[in-house]
Amino acid sequence: MWLKLFFLLLYFVVLFMLARIFEAVVWYETGVFATQLVDPVTLSYKRLKTILECRGLGYSGLAEKKDVSELVEKSGELTQGELYSALKKEKEQTEAGDSSTTHFSGEMHFYELVEDTKDGIWLVQVIAQDRDALLSQSNWGKMVQKVSQFGIRTGTFNCSNDYRSCIKRGWQRSTLIMSVPQTSASKGKVMLKEYNGRRIETEHIFRWMTSHVAHRIKTLRRSEQLVEEWRSDPAHPVKMFLFAHLSQPPAFFSSLSVKFTGRIEFIFVDVRHWDNHSSLTEIGVTQSPAYILKMPEGIYRYGNSTGEFLSLAAMDTFLRSVQPEVNDLFVLSLVLINLLAWMDLFITQGATVKRFVVLIRTLGTYNSILLVSWLPVLALLQLPYLDSLYGYSLKLLRYADTTTLASLVRADWTFYSSHPALFLSTYLAHGLLVDYFEKKRRCGVRSREDSTTNLEWLASLWDWYTSYLLHPIASLQQVPSDQSDWEDDPNLLFERLAFPDLWLRPLVNVDYIKALPTWRFRAVSQRRGGGSGGQLPEETESSHTNTENRDQRGSGPGSSPHSSRRRQRSLCSQDSNTQLSVHSNMDPTCQCAAAAAAASSLCCCHGNGSSPSVDMAPENGHLAPEAISARVHCDWLAWPCGVLQCSECVVCLENFVSEELLMALPCGHAFHQQCIVVWLAAGRHCCPVCRWPSYKKKQQRGAQSGSAENPLQD
Repeated sequence: MWLKLFFLLLYFVVLFMLARIFEAVVWYETGVFATQLVDPVTLSYKRLKTILECRGLGYSGLAEKKDVSELVEKSGELTQGELYSALKKEKEQTEAGDSSTTHFSGEMHFYELVEDTKDGIWLVQVIAQDRDALLSQSNWGKMVQKVSQFGIRTGTFNCSNDYRSCIKRGWQRSTLIMSVPQTSASKGKVMLKEYNGRRIETEHIFRWMTSHVAHRIKTLRRSEQLVEEWRSDPAHPVKMFLFAHLSQPPAFFSSLSVKFTGRIEFIFVDVRHWDNHSSLTEIGVTQSPAYILKMPEGIYRYGNSTGEFLSLAAMDTFLRSVQPEVNDLFVLSLVLINLLAWMDLFITQGATVKRFVVLIRTLGTYNSILLVSWLPVLALLQLPYLDSLYGYSLKLLRYADTTTLASLVRADWTFYSSHPALFLSTYLAHGLLVDYFEKKRRCGVRSREDSTTNLEWLASLWDWYTSYLLHPIASLQQVPSDQSDWEDDPNLLFERLAFPDLWLRPLVNVDYIKALPTWRFRAVSQRRGGGSGGQLPEETESSHTNTENRDQRGSGPGSSPHSSRRRQRSLCSQDSNTQLSVHSNMDPTCQCAAAAAAASSLCCCHGNGSSPSVDMAPENGHLAPEAISARVHCDWLAWPCGVLQCSECVVCLENFVSEELLMALPCGHAFHQQCIVVWLAAGRHCCPVCRWPSYKKKQQRGAQSGSAENPLQD
């Protein structure tokens, strides 16, 4: 997590430095900066019209270039960055066409998007039934391009789809409808206005729209009104003032008043016929036009820092950083958390499929945590006791956002958001560098998992998935291994159904491994007739002698290895019966252990080829007397109580050797201590033989133990 955060911060530093390099290159080639002012007189008539269209000022009736340049100067100073962004935006809109137009299917669709939204401006062309549209297809496309750059959405309503709705609203002829929020309060009422002009031209329709939107902004024409509005107002602590020699504010300024309804109050000051210029000097306004943001902390002149252009996108970014809402912070956190999660694609080493699987898991985890984390934050913001904390947070944010560094960050945000290909390519290049350095860093400790191929990693993933599905589940109580107790107590059945084994996996603490029984395997060597082991009774020796004689007479030169194995089994069975007869006179408490020891000695005889009786057999298949008399038996008395006797570890498939360290699981199966610890530490908390949970005790039932003892005693 911290490594990804470090690489993400490093990426932001790289973007910041790259933007400064671009500025230096542009200055070296052209000799100008983005903040350098441009004289409107030096521009062509077409470029001047482009600037006016981006600012939202009507230029109909201005045929001369001088009048158009004066209008540009009255609306605000022009910089190289604004000129570049205006020309680029005009080119993008020409390529896009009217693809952003919405086609309404009926009354409900129109109501949901236009009348119920209440936070935007709509221009809808209504086409009456069996009639032509008011604007032709080409003029409508120009209108869409003109108004879309100010955040005004467009749509088409065909009355042939819903004729009753058109009759109800009085749309009996083709017309244009504009929807504007009626009040300055958030989520206020929406009023619909119909265009009644005689001239069906794009410029006249646009002027009609901007005049209606400008009515929402408070206009001041006298100094007394300015003094009153300049005072601090707790209801509207942040205000945006425009001082200009214009009849109405530009369209981008009016559109922003709709976007920031309830957050920032927009005020237009018409200084064409101002009666008291000293009042302007007192508040710090020395030139016109001037865009001034008045805050409780002071005033801020918009347009003097990097990236502060007179356009909708630039001022919208500035105002969102100064007075953000919860949705802005959520979108910012969502972008950052996804950029952080995508770093896993380059930090993770190994197969390509593994990288994408880890990426999908990280994206799901991070986004889920983000959504869950925002829920208590939204709940806390509703508490009235935190209003002061919220106000102090905004105050600190305004202090930070009015610095030079913040203006550079906003300029870089605007630049990279308008060039998404550059942003993605730099992120990919940064990720590849991170991948390269991670490989170099892990070169000395490169694991086997990092060098696996796609197929090998998919195979291991499938093994893990199947083990995950079939892994037993930990429950609060002991679950019986048979169904007899379920019939007696139905609650156990419901508990089992509530915690199914096939898709749930417990979180098990591995400390239980330290409490598992551990002991050393000990073997006792016995020889018939004076061996190193304990002495057996005479009848036992005679029975062994008779059996050996019969086997030697029956085994000839042509006897096969299978017959040798059968003789070994018979010898082992007779040896086990002999041991049972020796311990038959013991007290009842020892008979069970003796029977188990005798039965387990039979298991020792059926081990791998490394068994002493088999290893000492000659190549021709005959058993030597030494091989028959020399035998190795387990000291079962040293085994813990309840552990099943065996001679082989099913994990490594090797026989137990004397003085080896063994470990048993609660189910009773024994293994090499090292083998079973590796098995359990890998997350497989179950017995390799019976799949019983290795962290849960297994109840030994009297009926089962009794049935297991009867055949041995018989």
